[in-house]
Amino acid sequence: MRFCLQIGASAVVTITVAMAGLGAESISSGTSAAQAPRIVSVVRTDARTGRLVRSIVVSPNPAGRKAATEAEVHAWIEEAARNFEVSPLLVDSVVQVESNYNPFAVSPKGAQGVMQLMPATARRFGVNNMFDARQNIEGGVRYLKFLQDTFQDDRLAIAAYNAGEKAVTKYGSVPPYAETMSYVAKVGKKYTQAQRAAAKNKAEAKAPDATQPAEDTPRHIVAYRDAEGRLHIATE
Repeated sequence: MRFCLQIGASAVVTITVAMAGLGAESISSGTSAAQAPRIVSVVRTDARTGRLVRSIVVSPNPAGRKAATEAEVHAWIEEAARNFEVSPLLVDSVVQVESNYNPFAVSPKGAQGVMQLMPATARRFGVNNMFDARQNIEGGVRYLKFLQDTFQDDRLAIAAYNAGEKAVTKYGSVPPYAETMSYVAKVGKKYTQAQRAAAKNKAEAKAPDATQPAEDTPRHIVAYRDAEGRLHIATE
């Protein structure tokens, strides 16, 4: 682990951590130190309160490493959702709120990757490299499935994904934390919109072509006799 300390006139302290959160695990998974995301912890003095405020950012495109495309992320979401029997629409909604498909996202609290897994959660569900989008998604979906099975309620599962299982168990409902309540509302809104869009697309795909008459549509029958008394029957 390499630390660089720099103090400027604006009282900014920057700590650069190569391979933060990965360590030797990245080597075993085939990711070299040069390829790993570069995480930077920035500590600044708040001009109003005078307190030190720390934030963490990660290089969006680490040298020598190709970021997963959004199409690849969607494909891995579908694959993991199918394997663990979780709605891909729900997983996608969680991903949008968590990282918006960024495989190198890092939160101030240390959550990492596409599904913003905390290091302990990642280890618990078999994720060795949190910046490997496919691994991260699989671990996140496994965790989401576990929460669904535990609470038997998608809303509580989403709340637990954000606040933790203990908090949801303690309150027996969505914990009264502003962040968690906002998170549940955002994911729920995206999930509802996705479900409605999917239902609409399915209905449109099944709808008959308006330009073609349906097979069993009754037709108007016209009968008439000509001047010689012969009966003619036709449909319109």
